[in-house]
Amino acid sequence: MLTAIIDYESGNLHSAEKAFQRMAGEVEAGEVVVTSEADVVARADRVVLPGDGAFPACAAALRGRSGLYDALRHAVEDKGRPFLGICVGMQLMARIGREYQDTDGLNWIGGEVVRINPSDAALKVPHMGWNDLDINANHPVFDGVQSGDHAYFVHSYHMHVSDPSDRLAHVEYGGEVTAVIGRDTMIGMQFHPEKSQATGLRLIANFLRWTP
Repeated sequence: MLTAIIDYESGNLHSAEKAFQRMAGEVEAGEVVVTSEADVVARADRVVLPGDGAFPACAAALRGRSGLYDALRHAVEDKGRPFLGICVGMQLMARIGREYQDTDGLNWIGGEVVRINPSDAALKVPHMGWNDLDINANHPVFDGVQSGDHAYFVHSYHMHVSDPSDRLAHVEYGGEVTAVIGRDTMIGMQFHPEKSQATGLRLIANFLRWTP
């Protein structure tokens, strides 16, 4: 089994690499590699797309690597490989992002990525720090995770899904903020599981064991 964490120069992947390797060892899920090589992504059994920064820059960086971009789409759309998007990697699953300018996403989940607009003016944007998950739907990746468990967020934008069933969890931050999305063989987390201590490690382990 091979899990490929895609490196398209969208952030420091060291902590993600270590967390996924640790949990892969614990659940005997095979090898985890960080890669920018299209052929590695094409033959991977699972694919992880992280991302830090602005939606347009991340989308451009991913599309700028034509072989890598095509391998990602083929792995997820045609081969049905389990996929996890993290932070902006989750946002890129949307139809469109509204950060700075309208930018097309992968269009795997219907919806748009919009700025967080808390009802309480005392709540700052970016939304940064720990928040309690409110789980909206059962999913194998939530095994052993429940509403009230904490996750670590750093973001100014979040996803409004077109189909409510695609939103698997949210948090309260002056209104509901999307935390987890998913359908079919795809799941995305707005927070950083690799920085979310026990809850995040459990989610990573569950993803590595998930056989949709």
